[in-house]
Amino acid sequence: MSYKTSMINFDRPANGDARRARVRPALAGAFALMTSISSSFAQDASPHETELPAVTVRDSTLSATTENTKSYTTGSMSAATGLPLSIRETPQSVTVITRQQMEDKGIATISDAARHAPGLTISHAQGGPLRDRFYSRGFAVDNITYDGLPATLGQYGGDMLVSNMALYDRVEIVRGAAGLTQGAGNPAAAINLVRKRPTRDIRFRANANLGNWDRYGMEADVSGALNSPGTLRGRAVAAVQDNKSFQDYASNKRQVFYLIGEADLGSRTLLTVSASRQQDDNRITWGGLPVAADGSDLRLPRSTWLGNTWEFWNRGNDAFYAGLEHRFDNAWKVSFAANRVQTKSDMAATYISQSGGIYADNPGEYHYTDKRASYDLHATGPFHAFGRKHELAFGAAHRNGDFDGYGGWSSAITIGTASSLGNWNPSLNPRPVINLNLWKMVNNEKQKAFYATTRLNLSDSAKLILGARVDDYAFTDKVSRAGYEVNGNLTKYAGVIYDLDSRHSAYVSYTDIFKPQNYYDISGKLIEPVVGKNYEAGLKGEYFNGALNASIALFRIDQENLGMQLSDQTVCPSFPSIRCYQAAGLVRSEGIDVEIQGALTPKWQVMAGYTFVDKRYRKDANPANEGHRADTQLPRHLFKLSTMYQLPGGWRVGGSVYWQNEIYRYGAGFYSRQDSYAIVDLSAGYRFDKHLDIQLNVNNLFDETYYQSISTSGAMGGNVYGMPRNAMLMARYRY
Repeated sequence: MSYKTSMINFDRPANGDARRARVRPALAGAFALMTSISSSFAQDASPHETELPAVTVRDSTLSATTENTKSYTTGSMSAATGLPLSIRETPQSVTVITRQQMEDKGIATISDAARHAPGLTISHAQGGPLRDRFYSRGFAVDNITYDGLPATLGQYGGDMLVSNMALYDRVEIVRGAAGLTQGAGNPAAAINLVRKRPTRDIRFRANANLGNWDRYGMEADVSGALNSPGTLRGRAVAAVQDNKSFQDYASNKRQVFYLIGEADLGSRTLLTVSASRQQDDNRITWGGLPVAADGSDLRLPRSTWLGNTWEFWNRGNDAFYAGLEHRFDNAWKVSFAANRVQTKSDMAATYISQSGGIYADNPGEYHYTDKRASYDLHATGPFHAFGRKHELAFGAAHRNGDFDGYGGWSSAITIGTASSLGNWNPSLNPRPVINLNLWKMVNNEKQKAFYATTRLNLSDSAKLILGARVDDYAFTDKVSRAGYEVNGNLTKYAGVIYDLDSRHSAYVSYTDIFKPQNYYDISGKLIEPVVGKNYEAGLKGEYFNGALNASIALFRIDQENLGMQLSDQTVCPSFPSIRCYQAAGLVRSEGIDVEIQGALTPKWQVMAGYTFVDKRYRKDANPANEGHRADTQLPRHLFKLSTMYQLPGGWRVGGSVYWQNEIYRYGAGFYSRQDSYAIVDLSAGYRFDKHLDIQLNVNNLFDETYYQSISTSGAMGGNVYGMPRNAMLMARYRY
């Protein structure tokens, strides 16, 4: 079932508009264009010229579900507050990657979605090209959420991000802190993956794609009622992908199977169960490409692959979900949901190191099992007080995580100077015998919480959202038998939204930050939990009954005790099995977010976002850092644009632009840099009839050469090339 949220009624009484006219001069100029477009929107609409659903100016609703809407936005989302609110009603910066965007851009993985989402960047640090880490507002995303149930991304959490987008209706993103819904975590972003649901009518979809570098894929999706009354419904999705790479010898194979069923246990009770299996097998190196001792670029070709033919990195992900929901006559709803995700990773791979201008090949073999379980019981509904109707949500949550990993390494194999890298032979070095008892990590995380959120209608124009969450957190390192507990941590949330007129709102919000850390300092002690504050203020506009949303926001984030990995690991007694960190004192991130998403006209969908982030040390154990930028390997300026326009006769054209400013890393005698760059993608499609559709996407049209991530030290290469120009042809059949 999808929640319907009330949108704007453009026919509201004139006296309400007159009362608000006094504050209209305060509106930002960013919304002037939207207002102009809104006035001419109805004139552009024609049922004979567009295949989009009706977005006429009337008092209507948009569903939270985005499948089959052809829209670049959604009607409601609850990832920020736990309450199902529209984008305009949410006092934070929020984005949704809809099903239509996934199809238009060929988004196949969660990493693809992050590349297109405003405000998000991807960096691999020293983890290599496979272990993606997502960043927002200068901080790493450390929670991933499945249908509102969070799972922690630990130190090796990149291996958990095996998420084929064939399973999902949409990706909801809240930038900034989301402690109210997620508990412990960085103030980066909340990424909520919302699964596809069964339909009552019979539907069948089949997709196929073909791209250069021998990339092939197929997908099948069938859904419908399982009995004549439609009280039992099911859906099954299967997809396979077999990809070579622009890098020599590198390859990837993905498989996903997904089953979900719904049962109406009466007219007001819904039971949902699902299971999925995803397998991601890779031939890929452990690290990125090396740099010179001083950090300068070796200018290796993009096809360079400094691995061995025996290398592999295979990851499997099993997920199970169950939910029970009951709706009462008084509009209250009680829900219980449980989600379990288990990721198993097996790898035997190498990375290139450098010391004194001499390069070496470093083999390692590791095996991880990461189990994450989340449970949530909550109630939501309206209540009346002081002559007005308000909303309330409250509940209890429990999370448990178990990580079990072991492995080891063998002696480095000397390669020679940088010139020797150009003569690399991937068949030369045999697979070494590795002692798998050299490294062991077994730990457990537990978190339980009680939370409550209310939206108070103070007046026709003003809404106040208040929330609180109390968390108990425990971490146990089962190898060293060390651990710590944090009991009764209170996370507070407050937000005010004021309607300036029928289309625009101003808001401010505040939330606490709390994140325990499993990082160790050079003395072997765990670093204290991160604490801090998240502030945001902005303007939002909603047009065409929610079909188009726009926003501009200012934010400030203060974080204390943030664990930062030491650039010089030679002082770390546990390196390389465990890296050492230090508390960074006080770090402040502040900036601006500007975004627009949805329909400019009935034939023109767009998503665009610009983000500026300035993250600096305010206090630090090393006074020389104070006032300087932190995490300079992340861009300060980021612009993303995606669009699609429907032409007459079944044709459509679209494209996207990605631009970021320069990034760099520096240290003693080390400087690594990637200049600013822009990537342009184009697409064109044709719909033959209501069943068959084809589309061609050309990515990196101008064949820009750039590093998606750069090395943070000369000891272990971390340069990761972005993809060269490439094309993908997609065909879709729907019944």
